[in-house]
Amino acid sequence: MSERTGPVSPAAAQGISVVIPCYRSRGSVPALVNRLVPVLEQLTPRHEVILVVDGSPDDTADVARASARAFPAGVVRVMELRRNYGQHNAVLAGVAAAHFGIVVTMDDDLQHLPEQLPTLLEPLDDPRVDLVYGVAVEEEHGWFRSFASRSVKAALAMAGVPNAKDVSALRAFRTDLRDAFEHVNDPFVSIDVVLSWATTSVRRAPVRMAERTIGASGYTFRRLIGHTFNMATGYSILPLRLVTWLGLFISFFGVVALVAVLALYWAGVVQVAGFTTVVAMLAVLSGAIMLSLGILGEYLGRLHVRSMQRPAYLVRPVVPEVQPTEAAHRTESPTPSKEVSSS
Repeated sequence: MSERTGPVSPAAAQGISVVIPCYRSRGSVPALVNRLVPVLEQLTPRHEVILVVDGSPDDTADVARASARAFPAGVVRVMELRRNYGQHNAVLAGVAAAHFGIVVTMDDDLQHLPEQLPTLLEPLDDPRVDLVYGVAVEEEHGWFRSFASRSVKAALAMAGVPNAKDVSALRAFRTDLRDAFEHVNDPFVSIDVVLSWATTSVRRAPVRMAERTIGASGYTFRRLIGHTFNMATGYSILPLRLVTWLGLFISFFGVVALVAVLALYWAGVVQVAGFTTVVAMLAVLSGAIMLSLGILGEYLGRLHVRSMQRPAYLVRPVVPEVQPTEAAHRTESPTPSKEVSSS
C-alpha cells in the first residue's frame, strides 16, 4: 500500500468514488484496479472503487471480486447486475451507490489512464464547477468510430447537453447532482443527458488516453448509431418539431399551389375537367394534415418531456466563505503535511 503525502485538494477532500462499468473485461480489471487504487491513495484517504459488472457472460464478476479481496474492505466494491443493461445504466447504478462527494466514471479497458485523475479533478477545485469531461489530447479511435462518436455528440446537442462536443466516458462530477435524476427509470438512459438536467457548469480537461490493447469495444458503429437515435427520440422533441415545421411549409406550399392553379384555370390554360378541383383539394388537405400532425406532435412532445421527470430545480449547496482572519492565519501558519495511511 502506498501512502499519501502532501495536502489534499479541495475536490479530493470530499472523497472520491470511481464507478467503472465492466463487461467482458476479465483481462483488464485486475491491472486497472491495481493501478487505480494507489492513485486514489495519493489523492485522498477517502476513496472507493465501484466495479459494476453489467451482466458479463464471462467470469468478469469472479475476477472483480478477487481483485476486491486484495484490498481492505470497502476500498473496492463489486456490484453485479442480473443481466446486461448497457453502459449508461450500469454507470447510473454505480452513481446511486457512491458514498463520497465526487464521482469519477471511467472505462474498464485501460484506455482511460488512472494516472490522469489529478488532471481530471483539478477543475473541480473551483466550487462553481460541477462537471468535468476528460477530453483526449489525441484521438484514440479510428475514422468510423470517430464519425459515430460525433453523431452521438450531435444527438446530445439536440437534447440540450452543454459542451456536447466534449462529452466522454471519462467524467468527474459532484455526487449531489444525482438528486436531479434519482427517479429516472429508463432502459435507454443517457448519463450525460441526465447530468445536463442538473447543471450547465461544465469544464473540459485535456488528458492522455491509451490505445485499447485488451479485447474489443462493445460499442460498434451500428450500436453507436442506435444510441444516437435513442437519444434524439428519447430526450429531445426536435423530431416532432421538424414535423411541425414541415407541416407549416407544406401548408404554405399548398396555398401557393392553389392560387397558381386557380390563376391558370381563370386564364384558360388548364382545360382538363376536374384537374383544378383535385389539385386544390390535395394542396389544402395535405397542408392541413401535416399541420395538424405537427400540432399533435407538440402536445405529445410536452407530455414526453414531463414523463422524463426532469427536476424543476436543484439548489447548489452553500460553500462556506473563509473569513479574512482565518485566511491570514492559514497563510502565516500552514498546517504541516503528514503521512496518512489509506484505509
